[in-house]
Amino acid sequence: MVKRFTVGAHYGLKDWLVQRVTAIYMALFTPVFAVLLFCRLSDGFSYEAWLGLFSSTWVRFFSFLFVVSLCYHAWIGVRDIWMDYIKPAGLRLALHLIVLFLLIGYAGWAVQILWRLPA
Repeated sequence: MVKRFTVGAHYGLKDWLVQRVTAIYMALFTPVFAVLLFCRLSDGFSYEAWLGLFSSTWVRFFSFLFVVSLCYHAWIGVRDIWMDYIKPAGLRLALHLIVLFLLIGYAGWAVQILWRLPA
């Protein structure tokens, strides 16, 4: 009798749900932000207009939440692609780490951009 081994990370339902929740948030945020952008920047795309748009903490917070959602959504998708199609474990680990460090760097960069703006 041959014993079967299940391979994979067994993330399953949790990651499926996280992908859907982050996608819903991003899908809702995008048109709301576009309307806000259109209303606030109707006079022009000057630096002062952008500062005015991001002067409120809630715009910064929801924008950062968008970036975090985007990074987590991308991590799950790219991680699953690497797990499905890259068979050598060392190469897969290296690709995982590259993507992970890039996404953490992007999120850190978003924090620097959003909270460096004068309030």
